[in-house]
Amino acid sequence: MIEKDVTERHPWEPYIPEHAKILILGTFPPKREKWSMEFYYPNKINDFWRIMGMIFYNEKNYLFDSAEKKFNLHKIKTLLDKYGIAMYDTAQEVIRLKDNASDKFLKIVTPLPLHDILGNMPECRAIVCTGEKATQVIADITRSEIPNVGKNIKTIINNKEYSIYRMPSTSRAYPLAIEKKAEHYKQMLIETISVPTF
Repeated sequence: MIEKDVTERHPWEPYIPEHAKILILGTFPPKREKWSMEFYYPNKINDFWRIMGMIFYNEKNYLFDSAEKKFNLHKIKTLLDKYGIAMYDTAQEVIRLKDNASDKFLKIVTPLPLHDILGNMPECRAIVCTGEKATQVIADITRSEIPNVGKNIKTIINNKEYSIYRMPSTSRAYPLAIEKKAEHYKQMLIETISVPTF
């Protein structure tokens, strides 16, 4: 018997702190069995929160609870709230073509309502895409060019100018050392939320 493609809906609402200045967008969460918490980048072997730990705390595992073997959601939300970093993904509904989390095998059925989300973030001026597929979705929505990795382009959305950044994927499948990835993210954060040079 051939199974029909199953459409998955995004499990979480956008996380938008008060005074959010940037919106960080991945593609879609991995399957539930890969979660170590119910929040963005929940997979223990994805390095997004380790990169944030390196940048903000000079400690790769600051946001990881080694005893519990999961990320520390309280510390993560404290960080996001302090610096005005919003989180969501570029897909609201997907079909997994290969039963995994690889962007290459994700069919996006419904993209995020970008204009509505930005409408709830009056201080936001930067959209940060963590990988090629997320960047492509935003480029399609905004009819803008795709920047090179670590770079940004300017575009107008809702009559406001935004910078759209393309960051390297934080998946370990992306062939770049975590230290190099952190350098790209650090530079972007310096430019967007005025984090002092560390």
